[in-house]
Amino acid sequence: MSSVPPPSNAPFTTLSAFRAALAHAPGPNGPAEARARARNGVLTKPPGALGRLEDLAIWVASWQGTETPRLDAPQVVVFAGNHGVTAQGISAFPAEVTAQMVANFEAGGAAINQLSQAFGAQMTVQALDLDKPTADFTQGPAMTEAEVVAALATGWQAVDPTAHVLVAGEMGIGNTTVAAALCAALYGGDAEGWVGRGTGVDDAGLARKADAVRAALAVNAGALGDPLEVLRCLGGRELAAMAGAIARARGEGIPVILDGFICCAAAACLAEAVPGALDHAVAGHLSAEGGHEALLARLDKTPLLSLGLRLGEGSGAALALGILKGAVACHSGMATFAEAGVSDG
Repeated sequence: MSSVPPPSNAPFTTLSAFRAALAHAPGPNGPAEARARARNGVLTKPPGALGRLEDLAIWVASWQGTETPRLDAPQVVVFAGNHGVTAQGISAFPAEVTAQMVANFEAGGAAINQLSQAFGAQMTVQALDLDKPTADFTQGPAMTEAEVVAALATGWQAVDPTAHVLVAGEMGIGNTTVAAALCAALYGGDAEGWVGRGTGVDDAGLARKADAVRAALAVNAGALGDPLEVLRCLGGRELAAMAGAIARARGEGIPVILDGFICCAAAACLAEAVPGALDHAVAGHLSAEGGHEALLARLDKTPLLSLGLRLGEGSGAALALGILKGAVACHSGMATFAEAGVSDG
């Protein structure tokens, strides 16, 4: 496991170039999807008997470019960053916890470590300038263009192009407030409708989160028309890194399982910047955090699981790996009626 970002050879040095890379990423493989759909129609089961598992397997096949997809090599990457907005008293925990949790990830002691191991995923953690929090976005932009591009590039470079599926997770004290600000900027609505209790803030803390979101929207109003500028001004390094990783996965034809509210808020910046940018992504679960249900509705994503999770780290998406692996195992491993010598009715 590594916490040192690799050298960047990402194909962009500006937000404009990143947008172009995202826009030019290939789509699903139509012929492979058709072959997978045909295979699904002759497997030893009644039509539709495996429900949504059938659609999931065909979806994976369309991105992997084969009628018999595999999920033997899942990748989990957890990105960590710190946020200047914590100065506004919006978290129940101090910013020092981010670095402490990174050490816990590296020692194998976090929930995401256990879930990654349980589902056979290779896990890494990338800490992004923890000693240099983003600027307090209630006072101005959280990041310069160079800073957000560097974070996007870290995420881009963290993806293993041989992975069969990607989970991007996060750790960053204060980042539920950041996610709420992104959603409010992208989709409108009252700040109170997007903020949640995060790490467990009381009512006063919840009010401070809403105040921080309103202040951020006001002071950064000039940037709110461009989703990537929204990411720069209201996001954080770990959210930008998740966005970069999700974008790279699209270019490599790697399916993505989205985690909770924070991951989906980062991904929403891609979806709003380039239509269809999340066609290679499925929602792993419905978080108990604040506005996640409303955000999934905006993204038109139906979650695989709903277990009341609100941990982050990629934990809900890693748990959903089991669902996706089951779908693919049935699709690629089952016999056809002809192979099994079973009448197809």
